[in-house]
Amino acid sequence: MDVSGILSIEDLKKAVIGGRNLKFVYFWQNEAGNDRNSKQCLSQWFPAKFTKDGFTYNSAEQYMMAQKARLFCDEEMFQRIIVEKQLKVIKECGRKVRNFNEEVWQKNRFQIVYDGNYAKFSQNEDLKQFLLSTNKKILMEASPYDKIWGIGIAESNPDIENIKKWKGLNLLGFALMKVRNDLSKK
Repeated sequence: MDVSGILSIEDLKKAVIGGRNLKFVYFWQNEAGNDRNSKQCLSQWFPAKFTKDGFTYNSAEQYMMAQKARLFCDEEMFQRIIVEKQLKVIKECGRKVRNFNEEVWQKNRFQIVYDGNYAKFSQNEDLKQFLLSTNKKILMEASPYDKIWGIGIAESNPDIENIKKWKGLNLLGFALMKVRNDLSKK
């Protein structure tokens, strides 16, 4: 079943209400794993080198935080993030970006995460093949803590299959599905 048109929680709810039989891949990794042939590689924290706009990144999380600093013209924080290796420090730096504006961030965050993951998966053939192998499945970040990038519920939660119980937007899952769709056309 084609799922390429499902790129938001609203789209997903319409598909479920419409009676579509969907399959899901739940993932979440708050610490970077290193299994390049498993759903661990879908995590923003997964260690995967890629280059974009002349800079080399160690993870999609590093890219996202660096672009957040760039978006708000915080060159000092961008430089700190770009050389940092520890993901927890990178995330903390991202929280300290000066001139942050939530409305501007909301308008740009999805594209930033899409761009970083497109670079990550297009430049790492094994990761790309894994992502493409999830074809026809809905990718869901099952973070119990994240209601923006994830669904706000853990994979181990008995309500994981009940879309009405999900508390988040799953922006990461939908960005990855868009990357998958675009890579499958090449």
